[in-house]
Amino acid sequence: MATEAYEELEEEHLTNKVPLKIKMRPFIILGPAFLLTIGILIPFGMAIYFSLTNYSFKYPDYVFVGLENWIAMLTSADFWHSVGVTLLYAGLATLIETLLGIGIALLLNRENILSRALRIILIFPLVIAPVIATIIWQLMTNNSVGIYSDWLRQLGISNFNWGADPSTALFTVLIIDAWVFTPFVTILVLAGLRSLPKAPFESAMIDGGSAWFTFKNLTLPMIMPMLIIAVLFRLMLSLQMFDIIFALTRGGPGDTLMTLPLTAYTEAFTYKELGVSLPFMLILWVFVYFLSHYIVKYWTHTQNKASGK
Repeated sequence: MATEAYEELEEEHLTNKVPLKIKMRPFIILGPAFLLTIGILIPFGMAIYFSLTNYSFKYPDYVFVGLENWIAMLTSADFWHSVGVTLLYAGLATLIETLLGIGIALLLNRENILSRALRIILIFPLVIAPVIATIIWQLMTNNSVGIYSDWLRQLGISNFNWGADPSTALFTVLIIDAWVFTPFVTILVLAGLRSLPKAPFESAMIDGGSAWFTFKNLTLPMIMPMLIIAVLFRLMLSLQMFDIIFALTRGGPGDTLMTLPLTAYTEAFTYKELGVSLPFMLILWVFVYFLSHYIVKYWTHTQNKASGK
């Protein structure tokens, strides 16, 4: 008993001698994360609060109106139109960029001078701000001086309206979006391709497997975790896309490209109704949260499957 009591006293003595910097280490590590969480939650909480008021930039005072703004939004035809445009744009942009990214990555997965040069050039659109890229494309599609309009005239197509017509506005914006962000998908897929083991592909080649068989049964399942990450980022950013659409058409012609972010912007800064605009952004956060949640769950499943678990 005396020995056990002595050991307990010695252990307590050693515990008391732990340096202060070691004791503070958990707080130092968790401190930035805690501050970041507070920095996120304060604006988010304020947005929820002001969405329940009639806050307006036109008047100094505001009152609590409860769910009035939310009910007005959910019963508005403009809201459902914005939801449809947002989902259509995000779905098409993600699909196009994913397919293009896979195809380009497969073509560039070679060890030669041309592939190395193209891999460097591929990064260029990513270093250009989307608004600047949109201005460049506006010049290239201008009916008077644009090079693309000149090419179309040589093919017998004149006065192609690009973003100025409701039937072509979405097509034009998707082209710009794909030009800017397809390299992002390509880089992620190419990184996945470069990390794949060579043995399974050599075995498939010896067994006479076709290129399509190898891609479908070996390449695609093994790069699926990396591909899902690319889809997750592109889908989240496409749902929130504002700058390209605003710079090109400001949501037009008419309301053709009035996505949720543009509708919220219009309500807040054109009509000065911040309380009305905030529900549009908060419902967008709900879309992004649930879609990203299920994509991450699927990513975990595919990663376990790819690793043989």
